[in-house]
Amino acid sequence: MAITLNSGFKMPVIGLGVWRMEGKDIKNLIFNAIKIGYRHFDCAADYKNEEEVGEALAEVFQAGLVKREDLFITTKLWNSDHGHVVEACKDSLKKLHLGYLDLYLVHFPVATRHTGVGTTASAFGEDGVLDIDTTVSLETTWHAMEDLISMGLVRSIGISNYDIFLTRDCLAYAKVKPAVNQIEAHPYFQRDSLVKFCQKHGVCVTAHTPLGGATANTELFGSVSCLDDPVLKGLAKKYHKTVALIVLRWGIQRNTVIIPKSSKVERLEENFLVFDFELTEEDMDLIKTIDRNYRTNQPAKFWGVDVYA
Repeated sequence: MAITLNSGFKMPVIGLGVWRMEGKDIKNLIFNAIKIGYRHFDCAADYKNEEEVGEALAEVFQAGLVKREDLFITTKLWNSDHGHVVEACKDSLKKLHLGYLDLYLVHFPVATRHTGVGTTASAFGEDGVLDIDTTVSLETTWHAMEDLISMGLVRSIGISNYDIFLTRDCLAYAKVKPAVNQIEAHPYFQRDSLVKFCQKHGVCVTAHTPLGGATANTELFGSVSCLDDPVLKGLAKKYHKTVALIVLRWGIQRNTVIIPKSSKVERLEENFLVFDFELTEEDMDLIKTIDRNYRTNQPAKFWGVDVYA
């Protein structure tokens, strides 16, 4: 099952995010995911595992499990490389052992002091706060992203963690419209206005953290997971599914792409069972009632500045 992007290319509605996945585990994870049926992998320079992902992909292709054109590979431009878009993209391609990317995203709508192409360090000022670069505009960054398409390095370009107003601005100055806005979205942080705005203007929404972060974000940010919500537990019992599957199915029925992460094969298999049932309209409406406007991914904890403010 796939969504056709405004660039004309098809994007599988479920992918595997590789954030916080250790190098030694990535090979087996990607092999197993492909055998299960995954064809969409979500990477980023900042995840610091592109080389390991690339080695795994090279082995997958060599083994004949799939061909390059069978997969949809996303990676992202880090904050410190906004003024070095072409070099950063080429660096990611080299690490991933790929000739082109299916999708390249601006990871966050903030440029920070350059620390070297592909290093993905977060530079801090003397005050201990993220050192934001005021000489590179998001518009400048976007036009450099557009150049990647004409250079044949990427097929589609997009944005990530952009709110309605930043998305509107991007649509206004873009020669090539963003194909995707990847945002945090789950039942506790539904962001209905942003989702509908993007979809109205032909921008596909990809939901990162589609399960509300669960263990990973609880460890990093001390956040609460929606997977313990009694409403969702009741629906899981009703449909004879896990709570995670209810949440993922909800995401798909909103016409968003979902990229859950898991390092466990049994979870990969379970998450891929999202296509054999459908939530009723009444139950979709019920899930609307548990929205808390609750963001679980909070980089301000590390950066000393709230880039979402």
